[in-house]
Amino acid sequence: MRRLIVLLVVAFVGAGVYGASSLSSGVSANGAQVSGNTLRVEMSAIASTPALQCYLSGLSSATYAPGAGGDSLGASGAAAWANLRLEGLAITNYVQSHFHYHPTASQLAVATSSLEAELTQAALTNQLTCPGTSVQALNAMPTEMRHAEIDAQAASLYLVSRLNTTVPLTVASMKTYFNAHRSSYDTLCVSVAVVVPSRTAAFATAQAGGASVAALARQFSVDSSRTRGGSYGCYAPTSSSYASVRADVGSTALNTFPRTPQYVSLSGATYALYVAPTKRTPTTFSQAAGAVLADLRNLNAASANTVKDNILYRASVAIDPAVGRWGLSSSGPMVFPPATPPTADVSAPTILAGTTPAVYK
Repeated sequence: MRRLIVLLVVAFVGAGVYGASSLSSGVSANGAQVSGNTLRVEMSAIASTPALQCYLSGLSSATYAPGAGGDSLGASGAAAWANLRLEGLAITNYVQSHFHYHPTASQLAVATSSLEAELTQAALTNQLTCPGTSVQALNAMPTEMRHAEIDAQAASLYLVSRLNTTVPLTVASMKTYFNAHRSSYDTLCVSVAVVVPSRTAAFATAQAGGASVAALARQFSVDSSRTRGGSYGCYAPTSSSYASVRADVGSTALNTFPRTPQYVSLSGATYALYVAPTKRTPTTFSQAAGAVLADLRNLNAASANTVKDNILYRASVAIDPAVGRWGLSSSGPMVFPPATPPTADVSAPTILAGTTPAVYK
């Protein structure tokens, strides 16, 4: 996995631009350094290569678009790339120091394929249409940059393999996990009620009085499914919406709306969303294999993320202040863009809460 997890780089838009003249000391972790000149060359390559910008954006929420100069990155992109490089340095240094690990040619080949696959998957997950393939994007990197990324990927893969809290992504292990969590992969049929907030009290009263899911949807929902008693469809583990539907249903009992709704934005207005499971149908492993794999990857990522954070908490980090600031976010240690005065064209971050029925497609 890419740096143990799909990297969570929180991007803050800044007004600065980082190009040929702004980097001097670069970044370092535990004495392993990327020089300012090397970092400058790498950022220039990203700024001038749309494929690199796109695939790297898939790995994080940062924007890698060029800054004011053609060979420069904006503040958020520069900080995000410095963050990736620091994580790679810290993890590579850790496995070398603690396990005396140095990848073989075959391990580097595996790491290359793994990195290419992860870049591709990250783009697909974020619905990005990148120019060219991930193989071409990787090949577009300067030689030192490409070698560093593959070395970091190899170190990450090796470290994950050493964790006793991860589950091997083999068919046998996946089947064992599936058999122990069968009910988590049922095909789910759901009904919804999209309710105007001013009517949630009346909804709760009718629900407490014993009204059925269908009756509640017909009486209170503003969604077109109300004519069907709120019936919204069935979702198998093979559905792209399965994870969202399963999360919305949670542990809610059959044919029961939850007492507490989600609040969602729909057509510019806020509504209360209630989702009820109306039928659960067991599935086979072959039907659920994709969902099982996704769940195991997430579980392994959570375990690996803990280790990654511990490594970074203990790392001795130095960074050119022109590039960013090393600090602590809600997701762990990371590089923030340099502090800059607010400007009129800085957009506020948007937080999307809840899940609207429109995602169930």
